[in-house]
Amino acid sequence: MEPPSGPPRRGQDPRLGPLLTVSVLIIWSRPITAQLRIESVPFNAAEGNDVLLLAHNQSENTYGYSWFKGEKVDEDHQILAYVIDSQQTTPGSAHSGRERIYPNGSLLLQNVTQGDSGAYTLQVSKRNLQIELSTGWFHVYPELPVPFITSNNSDPMEDQDSVAFTCEPETQNTTYRWLINNQSLPVSARLELSLDNRTLTIHNVTRNDLGFYECGTQNPVSARRSDPVMLNVLYGPDAPTISPPGSYYTPGANLSLSCLAASNPPAEYSWLINGRPQQSTQELFIPNVSVNDSGSYTCHVHNNVTGLNRTTVRTITVSESVTKPTILASNTTVTEHKDSVVLTCLSHHSGVSTRWIFNGQSLRLTERMELSQGNSTLRIDPVKKADEGNYQCEVSNGFHSSESDPLRLIVQNDSAQGSSGLSAGAIAGIVVGVLAGVALIAALGYFLYSRKTGGYGGLSCSSAFSRPNAMLRRGKASSPSQPLGLDLLPKLLLLSTNSCRSLLPWSSCSLYPTDSWTWLFPSPSVFRGDRPSYVPLSSSKETKVQEGKMRK
Repeated sequence: MEPPSGPPRRGQDPRLGPLLTVSVLIIWSRPITAQLRIESVPFNAAEGNDVLLLAHNQSENTYGYSWFKGEKVDEDHQILAYVIDSQQTTPGSAHSGRERIYPNGSLLLQNVTQGDSGAYTLQVSKRNLQIELSTGWFHVYPELPVPFITSNNSDPMEDQDSVAFTCEPETQNTTYRWLINNQSLPVSARLELSLDNRTLTIHNVTRNDLGFYECGTQNPVSARRSDPVMLNVLYGPDAPTISPPGSYYTPGANLSLSCLAASNPPAEYSWLINGRPQQSTQELFIPNVSVNDSGSYTCHVHNNVTGLNRTTVRTITVSESVTKPTILASNTTVTEHKDSVVLTCLSHHSGVSTRWIFNGQSLRLTERMELSQGNSTLRIDPVKKADEGNYQCEVSNGFHSSESDPLRLIVQNDSAQGSSGLSAGAIAGIVVGVLAGVALIAALGYFLYSRKTGGYGGLSCSSAFSRPNAMLRRGKASSPSQPLGLDLLPKLLLLSTNSCRSLLPWSSCSLYPTDSWTWLFPSPSVFRGDRPSYVPLSSSKETKVQEGKMRK
């Protein structure tokens, strides 16, 4: 490193004579000459590099220079002395052989060490025997090595262990800093740094602390960063999740279940179906399932390092598609503010949920509406005009659903509301009910009589969809059937036999002496708008009539 050359010596030029007076006046009027100053280049030096102590503002009548180590002139700390006229350099007691002085008074120190740090003083001797002093400083720092990280625990357990990272090696005048996943340390009560930041402690490690850790070192002349170190936190397994979320399948479908649990190291998986062990895999596949494949499916996970186990159970149901339900109504034409109505949703499936629909929308219950347990029966008491419309019920097994055909409820105005006595319609209804009861009793009595006397050849119960009345007929095998005399039966008359397997409003069926049968008919309360009750009667010969109901 070469300093700028010193100012050249000047001789007197005869051509400057006429300007002498002016020059003297100008020099006389100048301010005080700038003082001697020392500049360190660089001020902070890396160990092994060179440093130049550059002298500024030397006077022209300088005789020589002397450099001293420290802030004062001391012969025991003299480094070099230099005489300008003879260009002679004399080493002092503090000369190490790495110093060099220039004609302008600047001092070069080569291959500096940390011991070279400190103050250096320049003494300038003038020809008029005056002395000028100036001191400069510089610092030497080591070139930092690449740091590395040591740890007291390479595989800590979540929520149990703590980890201490240390940045090596330890160096003086060094700043330490830490990075997690190439980011600065987050603010956390579980993170603790030593006074010099050289050691990072993580208390009660969690899986969120998992990642790459680095330490960086820095001083005024160099900066280094360590290789990343992976913090491996052992945890889990957590409760496993079974996917997909569906639980209902139709026969013939493929059942494919996958189990996943957060765990480090990865968990071991196994399956159980209704408690029976299956293959030890993360995924379970059963093709072409049947109803027999219904049951509880358990995913079991195990971490062989933490020793923890977790399970999750999924109930799988294999069922047929839901068939269309039907609605049974106590009455489809009712009087406003007077009557009540009971709608029953009939389904061939058990364990299904029921939802009611009114005019294409989910039914919004009012204080006049009541649902039975399971929602299969809807009671409206009393009915209002706003209840008139189309009713449907929907049944679902969680995977399949089906809606019934609409049933129209007609709500008539109560024209006789507020008047005394019974209306003609009410009277007619009572008369019809009485006649129907009498006719039914007579028909059943005759029927039982025929059974006892053996004069029974066959019975037929028939009704037309357009005419809600029924006829009981008897006759010999060799003669035509004759009416029994029963003309009117309630609209909800039902008949079930071993020859006719279905319930029979609006259908016909023949009975034979070898048949057993059951009559189902609503109790008289149905005509008062209450919830209907169906009274079963067996084929016993001792059937008789009591209180308007047929009982055994």
